[in-house]
Amino acid sequence: MPPVRLDDTDRAILRELARDASLTNRALAARVSLSPSSCLARVQRLQRNGVIRGIHADITPAAIGRGLEALIAIRLRLHTTDAVATLSTHLHTIPEVVSYYHLTGVDDFLVHVAVADTDELRALVLKAFTSRPEIARTNTSLVFHYERISGVTPIA
Repeated sequence: MPPVRLDDTDRAILRELARDASLTNRALAARVSLSPSSCLARVQRLQRNGVIRGIHADITPAAIGRGLEALIAIRLRLHTTDAVATLSTHLHTIPEVVSYYHLTGVDDFLVHVAVADTDELRALVLKAFTSRPEIARTNTSLVFHYERISGVTPIA
């Protein structure tokens, strides 16, 4: 996706939403010195243009019984379009998957999961990953601490 032209007001809107996506349109408009209708129109334009992908709640996994987080590095048997698409589709069906990255380098995917405990992690790796024909190897690392800093915001 090519960069979208943003003015100072667009950048201010993005900074405010990255800090607190739960802001009402009225509060956001006040923070960026716009009328509520103008602010809403800008936010909708940023969404239509793909600048704002979505607004999500950042849920603490431990608070919902998933106190163990891990990163699972995956190497495909063959790095083909079909294998990548098949695994990507599969990842969307696994409730324990928090996020994933398709990579270059030694590993092809890095998958962030949240589970209750090590027994559940072991069962997940065996059932959802190592049993898949397109996967050659996995390497699991436990996450000691995870903190989302903020969404990506325009620098200038």
